[in-house]
Order: sequence, then structure tokens, then C-alpha cells
Amino acid sequence: MATAAASSRLLPAAGWQAGHVWSPDNVRLCWHDHMAPSVPKQRPALLCLPGLTRNGSDFVHLAEQLGTQWRIVAVDLRGRGESGWARDSLSYVSLTYLRDLSLLIDAAGLQRFVVLGSSLGGLLALRLTTAHRAAMAGAILNDIGPAIEPDGLARLRANVGRGGNWPTWVHAARDLAVRNLAIYPDWGLNDWLAFAKRLCRISPQGRIIFDYDPRIAEPFRLPHGDAGADYWAAYDSLAGLPVLSIRAERSDVLSAATQAEMARRLPGLTCLTVPRVGHPPSLTEPAVMAALGGFLEGIS
Repeated sequence: MATAAASSRLLPAAGWQAGHVWSPDNVRLCWHDHMAPSVPKQRPALLCLPGLTRNGSDFVHLAEQLGTQWRIVAVDLRGRGESGWARDSLSYVSLTYLRDLSLLIDAAGLQRFVVLGSSLGGLLALRLTTAHRAAMAGAILNDIGPAIEPDGLARLRANVGRGGNWPTWVHAARDLAVRNLAIYPDWGLNDWLAFAKRLCRISPQGRIIFDYDPRIAEPFRLPHGDAGADYWAAYDSLAGLPVLSIRAERSDVLSAATQAEMARRLPGLTCLTVPRVGHPPSLTEPAVMAALGGFLEGIS
């Protein structure tokens, strides 16, 4: 039986509903769904996939700008947010995530969708082409591409699973600000508080802790944890689809050279560089929201 993390993270605000499906290894897989009555029924959904240690809360703000015109499905990967924790930590790998996503896509009734993936979510978006290319209406890749910079990968491997335990949200926000100041140098305390509440939860003991199973670090730190994945081939399979590449100006994960190669291989690629932020952009930046709106309007 899979174990689930005790969580007091509130469900998203008005207009959102929770859904779930069970995986073959008995892990509860959750998503949050925003579907306003005004959304055209023929329009594809926006399927949002978070980064390695993140969850669907990273996308809740999208409803403010896009929610009247787009169905938004924000996923909690296994071991994160409202989804259950796996008994076997070696199931925290891309192949299992992709199998989970296939179950979720079917359970949520997503016959056609635009996939928005941040970091790890973007790599999963690329590999969704294997089983779901016909259902994809477009792709948005947030600070990720087929090649990952070694320094960024080393930093992520060093940080994932690193503990956090704070008495109050303010303590958590201030510590996260110290850890991530180079990524979001212009943020104030309110921004860090909002970040902490997306990334963390209240434990049964009343402490603020990260909202993910720390064992997700175990397979990620293996030297060949994703051996055999050809992300350039997966990227090339996006040919013919509208694709938006978002890159952080200070990114140590997606280089300008990789984004330029992505544009060369897909001549219709739309590129955006977000100034003064690192990996990944929060998607709350005005430039990002403007680009998302314009890109999606082109699809609709």
C-alpha cells in the first residue's frame, strides 16, 4: 500500500476542483482542475507539469489571466503535493511519471491539450510525444531543453532532498530567500511567503516542511538515472506544433546556445528570455504572462 504525505496545504482557491486516479503500484495521483463555464468546449486544455520538487500550486495563478478561456489542469507528480508517496523510491523516475501521466490524461478526459512543463515537467512534456503526440496541440517549455548544463544539474542534485524545517511561514520564507536569492533577486518578503506556501506544507507536528517525499532524490542522484533518453529526438518530434521556449536570463540549466539550437531545429519556435531571474522563471513575471497569453491565443 502506498503511503501518503500528511498535508494541510489548502486546495486551490475558488474555481478549482481536485481529481485523482490510482496507479498500478497503488499511489494516489492527484491533479487540480480549473474549468470555467465560459471556456470554449472545443479548445484544448492546458496541462501543467511542475519541476522536480514542485507541485501543481505553481500554476494556480494562471487561472487569473487564462481561466476564463482555458481549462487548466495542474498536476502533482507522485511524491509531491496531494499525490501519494511511493513505497519504492526507484519509481521516482521519468518512465513511471510518464505512465502516471497517461493514467491521469485518460482519467481527466484530456482528449487534446497544450502541455506546459517547468524543468523536469518540460522533459516529461518532450517525452509525452511517444504516446500522446496526436493529442498535443502545442508545448511550452519553461527553462528546459534537450540538453541540460552540467553545473545546473549538479546544483539540482545537491539541493534535492535537502531538509527544511521551520516554526513559522516567515521563518521558512526568509530561509528560502537566502537559499534562492540569486534566482529571484528582486523578490520581497511577500513574494517569498507565496513561494514558501507553494513549496511547503504544515506537518502534523505543526512545523513547516517541504511538500515532497525526500526520497525523490535517490534515483535523481544516480549517475545514469535517465540513461537512454534521447531528448533531442523527442524535441524533434514536436515539429509541426506551436512551441514556446521560455529561458531565464540567469539560468544554469538551459543555455542560450541550447535555446539557439532548439530554434534552428524548429524554425517556428517562439523564444522568450526572462530578465533578472534564474532557473526556473516562476511564470508570474509580466513578460511570461504576456508571452503565454499571446502564444495560447495563436493556438485558439
